Amino acid sequence: MAVRAELDAIDWKILRELQNDGRMTNVELSRRVGISAPPCLRRVKRLEDMGVIRGYRALLNGPALGMDVVAFCLVGLKHQSDADLKAFAELTRGWPVVREAWMVSGESDFMLHCVASDLTTFQTFVIETLTSAPNVETVRTALTIRKVKDEGLVAMDED
Repeated sequence: MAVRAELDAIDWKILRELQNDGRMTNVELSRRVGISAPPCLRRVKRLEDMGVIRGYRALLNGPALGMDVVAFCLVGLKHQSDADLKAFAELTRGWPVVREAWMVSGESDFMLHCVASDLTTFQTFVIETLTSAPNVETVRTALTIRKVKDEGLVAMDED
């Protein structure tokens, strides 16, 4: 795998630790990676400036907040010109039920990760919003049963 950023072993340790717990203090992070706090803070800032660290957020428990339905929608468009793809991608930004949207290859053009409070809300979104959106030709849905793995987005080898 080609890494696009110049990272050393300490940088990778920092990334691993922050991906596991983005709220730890710089002092705790520096202790875990084996360097003093000031250079650790400089490294984190550099990783942020390089765009390797995109940001920080709280990971919320959907079911605890009443968001019990998680589903994926595979969407096929009638036309796949650059303008059509961009227009559909822009539409997804305005749909609160859609939490992530990916342009994909294969039989479908987009894969949408959807989260809703209940099945009726999800069905209404699919029927009234998604299938009626401009240029949408097909929609296939898959309701999830349970999450079986939940890791950070980037796999990193342990040292």
